[in-house]
Amino acid sequence: MSLLATEQRRSRRRTKKPRQILPKWSSLDAPLSTAHPDQILSFHEWCRLNRISTRTGRRIIASDKGPVVTQMSPQRIGITVANNARWQAARARG
Repeated sequence: MSLLATEQRRSRRRTKKPRQILPKWSSLDAPLSTAHPDQILSFHEWCRLNRISTRTGRRIIASDKGPVVTQMSPQRIGITVANNARWQAARARG
């Protein structure tokens, strides 16, 4: 068996990393209205709005310095527009 054939077999055996599935649509495609401060952003929408990764978002929420989280179901969390605005204002530099 040639070296090329051996390498091809090895490359076929390797498994690919599972990709994280993100929603293909977002309510952030339309601008947020400040008239609806009780509008709840999903966790992914909140991360996208603040331009942070989901890993960083989870670290922020796990810390005591994160925004107030709304538990939408046993597996889903969200952040209201008003809570996000308060969190952003608290983090603003003077």
